[in-house]
Amino acid sequence: MKNILKITLSIFCLFTFSQAYSQVKFGPKIGLNLSTMTLKSSGISLDPKTLVGFNVGVISEITLKENFILQPGIIYSTKGSKYSVTGTDMQIAPTYLEIPVNGVYKFGTGSLKAFLSAGPYFAFGIGGSYETPGESSDISYGSGDNDDLKPFDFGLNLGGGLEIDKFQISVQYGLGLANLAPDPSNDNETKVRVIGISMAYLFGGK
Repeated sequence: MKNILKITLSIFCLFTFSQAYSQVKFGPKIGLNLSTMTLKSSGISLDPKTLVGFNVGVISEITLKENFILQPGIIYSTKGSKYSVTGTDMQIAPTYLEIPVNGVYKFGTGSLKAFLSAGPYFAFGIGGSYETPGESSDISYGSGDNDDLKPFDFGLNLGGGLEIDKFQISVQYGLGLANLAPDPSNDNETKVRVIGISMAYLFGGK
């Protein structure tokens, strides 16, 4: 929790510092998540099915050069996957506080621009559920034998979109790089993949 507070405070300080240069924009972002989570153990892999979730939060754009932007944010994001095991359906749906730090390059002039984005993200598990037929339980985060997932995830975002004045539409692929399996022995592996479709409206800037 201390690490979450430190990183969150650092981002807010960055937002505030950048205001002095009148080169910062900020605003709400909301969208849809289409995610899967790989589950592997002892050479056996479950076939993940897409789980629909959502993302909502705040992003900022800090102009570094004319067309190059630093875009940090704080996002509440729901992820996970569905599975079918011997005819039994189940799903795992963790929720994360996610901190993306994307570099954005914009093309075009005037009110209509296209952009490409890439950068790392850091995510902290803060909730979610594990569901089987007739039963639902909260996800337990940790590294113990009775835990479901490790609490810390990180990965790489790749995306692009369109900007119309202060309104943005973007598509982003999040590639999880951390193994979230609490016990990595026996080749246990759990990783997240997410396609996010989002809208944002940015205030401020010149």
